[in-house]
Amino acid sequence: MDKGTRFVGLDVHRASIAVAVAGAFGDPEDHGQIPNDPAAIRRLLDRLGGAGVRLSVAYEAGPTGYALHRQLAALGIECIVVAPSLIPAKPGDRVKTDRRDAAKLARLLRSGDLTPVWIPDEAGEALRDLVRARDDAKADQLRARHRLSKFLLRRAVYAPGGVHAWSRAHDAWLDRLTFSQPTDQVVLDDYRSVARAAAERVKRLETALFRVATTGVQADLTAALQAIRGIGFLSAVTIAAEAGDLRRFASARQFMAYTGLVPSEYSSGATRHRGRITKTGNRLIRHVLGQAAHNARYRPNVSSSLRARQRNVPPAIVELDRRAQARLHQRYRSLVGRIGKNKTVIAVARELAGFVWAAGQHVSPTAA
Repeated sequence: MDKGTRFVGLDVHRASIAVAVAGAFGDPEDHGQIPNDPAAIRRLLDRLGGAGVRLSVAYEAGPTGYALHRQLAALGIECIVVAPSLIPAKPGDRVKTDRRDAAKLARLLRSGDLTPVWIPDEAGEALRDLVRARDDAKADQLRARHRLSKFLLRRAVYAPGGVHAWSRAHDAWLDRLTFSQPTDQVVLDDYRSVARAAAERVKRLETALFRVATTGVQADLTAALQAIRGIGFLSAVTIAAEAGDLRRFASARQFMAYTGLVPSEYSSGATRHRGRITKTGNRLIRHVLGQAAHNARYRPNVSSSLRARQRNVPPAIVELDRRAQARLHQRYRSLVGRIGKNKTVIAVARELAGFVWAAGQHVSPTAA
């Protein structure tokens, strides 16, 4: 081990950073707290560094994002951002403070027991934030619609037969709807305005997402993923934004684990038990793969819309879709009668993740 290395653990909060430093041996030293300010961070690093001293820094991923990581990278300092859920913990340790957390990070960084997370570049992070904003908007829209529909249910008001919920005909019926009680009319108008604003917000974000995703660094990957049946534009851009360059995963199994679709395992001695999926990976990717997996119940087929999406992608990806459709449909049919629909969809989604990974090996992000 290089004795000139100092291992720095940072417990980062919005306004302050707790600092601990470990040398090659011994317990980490407490260096107190500094303001979470670029100038203060620069002064700290100048004080800790020096001739012949190499700094290695770690902090936990959290709401403060990656601005600190980018600052340290610009200064030429090695820094990793750590997955909080994968930090080793002692079962009997019940004391948690900022300074203890910083010392723990410094100690584990020195021993090599920390698992770093993937750091997107600024353009990738911006695309990911836009994808998540659209997901938040969809959740808000669903809540707004539920409030309105439950209000109408309490008043025993039902849409005419043949009118599907939230269709144009349904919106037109809501526009004509009136109540004899003025207070009920106030509630209806309020819920309608909130639901209408939520729908407009979703549309506005999706328009921006289409504009950015079709011209940015992930445009080629987004197009390639849409060549697989069941993965439309929104699903493709979600995978591209959340996972980044799929070539960073060494194998399909690694990507499957990243999605949280692999089964948990409890083994001891000769006993081996595999449980439910871990759900420890990326929630949005897991969701869109689960939605896409439902297409496996249909026979392999290339629709006109899928053919249009495959028009400008490499032939290898088109062939990958052909193999994926045949494999996933056969898998669905062989499992659904034995383990039920829900478990079958999860199993198919896991295999679909492997085909998504394979498609990503043919595409690299374009230059910004």
